[in-house]
Amino acid sequence: MSAFTATPRLARVLIVALRWRLHEFAAGTRIYRPLALLAAILPRARRDLNTLPRGERLRLAFTQLGPIFVKFGQVLSTRRDLLPGDLAEALAKLRDRVEPFPGDQARKMIERELGGPLQQFFQHFEEIPLASASVAQVHAATLLDGHEVVVKVLRPGIGTRIQRDIALLHILGGLVQRYHPHADKVRPLDVVAEIEKTLEHELNLQREAANASLLRRNFSNSPDLYVPKVFWDLTRQSVLTLERVHGIPADDIKALDAVGIDRRVLAIKGVRLFYEQVFRDNFFHADAHPGNIWVDPDSGTEPRFIALDFGIMGSLPQDDQYWLAENFLALFEQDYRRIAELHLASGWIPSSVRVDELEAATRTVCEPYFSRPLSQISIAEVTVKLFQTARQYQLTLQPQLILLQKTLLNIEGLGRQLDPDIDIWAVA
Repeated sequence: MSAFTATPRLARVLIVALRWRLHEFAAGTRIYRPLALLAAILPRARRDLNTLPRGERLRLAFTQLGPIFVKFGQVLSTRRDLLPGDLAEALAKLRDRVEPFPGDQARKMIERELGGPLQQFFQHFEEIPLASASVAQVHAATLLDGHEVVVKVLRPGIGTRIQRDIALLHILGGLVQRYHPHADKVRPLDVVAEIEKTLEHELNLQREAANASLLRRNFSNSPDLYVPKVFWDLTRQSVLTLERVHGIPADDIKALDAVGIDRRVLAIKGVRLFYEQVFRDNFFHADAHPGNIWVDPDSGTEPRFIALDFGIMGSLPQDDQYWLAENFLALFEQDYRRIAELHLASGWIPSSVRVDELEAATRTVCEPYFSRPLSQISIAEVTVKLFQTARQYQLTLQPQLILLQKTLLNIEGLGRQLDPDIDIWAVA
């Protein structure tokens, strides 16, 4: 996208940002003053703008800019090693829900992808979608043999719209790279490239199907996690057909209690499943929020999770998997020297950094946490703080480690919702 063709969209992004008074993020740069002057002549997005925290204003601006910026904000919220906590928390609340596109359009897309009329493949197809998001929507259907399935279909033209907004994000990232005093730490163009890769993966439903199949195979003998079956003969790059499952969102406490689910056991199983995926299989669900993690309502005192939405999965290079495991062990033992040595030996931090300096910084971050009872210490929170501290020493993390950090936050948060007294350290 050239600067000329990007101008109308770029102008809209700028106006929305200034109406939400987001020019404050440019404070200390050469462009702050002209942005502030322009903001002064634009009407505020809301009368109560002065009472809204900056994170809430940023979230509302992304929502107004549309589904691709919502997705951008969601990915950005995982970068707690880069963002202040208040911004990460606000962006994590972004919801990827948009108006559905017409069911007859979905029908035509599916027929085109599968190469025949719908009745050739399905006994029944529900044109009103079960769910609708920025990239795709999901319809209920019944196969000719009576099996209940869900059919996920990409939005018409979504690839073009994503390319347009990603090109725009590259332009904006370049501006941040040029004018922001801390651009070398934030590396905005790397962040945009990471988001671009994530969205590219979500546009290939055959890739998602392969992810689902591998996770299903990894847990085929597990009583703790169920993964729906993929119907490969009815799956293409723009269409995914999965076995339909029924469950309760994992954070719906009232519904779980109503059917007799043992929440304490469920919380423990959730944490263990995370560590099995990371350290046993090296393949983990990296979008494990409650909308994608359900509970089998009939599983009672031996509860079973159900996994959904396999567009974002993670795996670590073997070296990073080793270094991460060693870091966790050192953290459990409060061996700050070992943590510092591991960060240097892994190559995450330049070898020019002095180990005793890094050890002291690590101790400063961790000691306040370890003054509490272990059951009250968040492994995810300590890990995030460690990474934030290490950024001061030019920490370089692979995107997969960032995904893992996000997943750990989600799983630990869910575990504490299910059982506030869970001892994450004992389970880990």
